[in-house]
Amino acid sequence: MKKYAIEKPEEKWKEQLSEEQYRVLREKGTEAPHSGKYNLHFEEGEYRCAACNTKLFESDAKFESGCGWPSFDEAIEGKVEYVQDKSFGMIRTEILCANCGSHLGHVFDDGPTDTGQRYCVNSASIEFDK
Repeated sequence: MKKYAIEKPEEKWKEQLSEEQYRVLREKGTEAPHSGKYNLHFEEGEYRCAACNTKLFESDAKFESGCGWPSFDEAIEGKVEYVQDKSFGMIRTEILCANCGSHLGHVFDDGPTDTGQRYCVNSASIEFDK
């Protein structure tokens, strides 16, 4: 089992996070498409892990993908962990906060920018700072 810089008992995470955040971040849930507060959010600033406040994405990496979830073409180097996910009969790459191990979403190789990446992130897993 991997060790993270920030580790807490699940009861502490439950106290700190909303029910939806806990379901997404700690239980690897997914919010409904087009429902998250950051899906069509394009202010200048930075996006942080909602569990541990680690800076994950810059606003200039965000784009409208039409998929229904916030999309970024790159993460801040070293801040996201990549794990093969074979759930639901698919093979995908899950993205986790490298600081606390919380589930953020998945990354796909179908992005429209030069990086070719589309980080598909749950709004419940991030917070925004101007």
